[in-house]
Amino acid sequence: MTRPSPGKQLRDAVAESTIQVPGAFNALVGRLIEQAGYDAAYLSGGAFSTGEFAMPDVGLFTLSELAEQTARLTRSVKIPVIVDADTGFGGVMQVERTIEKLESAGAAAVQLEDQSLVKRCGHLSGKSLIETDEMCAKLRAAAAARSDPNLVLLARTDARGVTSFDDAVDRAKRYLDAGADWIFPEALADAKEFEKFAAAVEAPLVANMTEFGKSPLLALDELAEMGYAAVIYPITLMRVAMKAVEAALALIAAEGTQAELLDLMQSRQELYDLIEYQDYEARDRAYFSGKQPT
Repeated sequence: MTRPSPGKQLRDAVAESTIQVPGAFNALVGRLIEQAGYDAAYLSGGAFSTGEFAMPDVGLFTLSELAEQTARLTRSVKIPVIVDADTGFGGVMQVERTIEKLESAGAAAVQLEDQSLVKRCGHLSGKSLIETDEMCAKLRAAAAARSDPNLVLLARTDARGVTSFDDAVDRAKRYLDAGADWIFPEALADAKEFEKFAAAVEAPLVANMTEFGKSPLLALDELAEMGYAAVIYPITLMRVAMKAVEAALALIAAEGTQAELLDLMQSRQELYDLIEYQDYEARDRAYFSGKQPT
């Protein structure tokens, strides 16, 4: 039986219930997300820029670099992956190519935002927006460029932090008319705004539960009751991992050994199970014995 396309998998998942989508800052973390039973993973531009290049989220990585990372992640998991493509790497012609490359790399959804360059983290001040008409043109280009109609076009609006809540709602409606499938309202101020936005915009909505930002950390049940289709946690796992690395480095320096950290580590066997080491060994033995792997 043919497996559904990544976009169809993602659409089917949210048709059943509101899903939680943790950020995968590398392929191994993506595998853990899948193993833990989540329905999808999120490739955050902020986590990619920070984790891979130690650079801020201001649009510095290239489309080719993002497509390579997308392919690494989608090859490592069977769950769908939502890919943050920032502003689409340029104008409408660049957006066409962005969609083509990321869809080819296995993305289930491609997220485009309405910030102008130089873009900033969505929860910082000092952002600026492109005109609504320009964003609509980008979305029409994205819709025309996809080969699978199930590829989800996720339009993010940063208007709440730049102009007003009402502008965010108006832009969302225009973006849906232009071809967006889902809407991502960035940096809503409180639970009331999340609720009002969901009441005003009839589409699958994505809630961003990033830490230390402008939005409160709302629970899954609360957002599901409001009508959100997906809840993303873009940088949560990377923040937790980096804090653990800080603590481990300090302890090794202080104690001269990592012995006290063993209980906090994945064991060798757990890591090997995660990367399916035994399957690689079995194929290697089969090839040298003159057989095809089973």
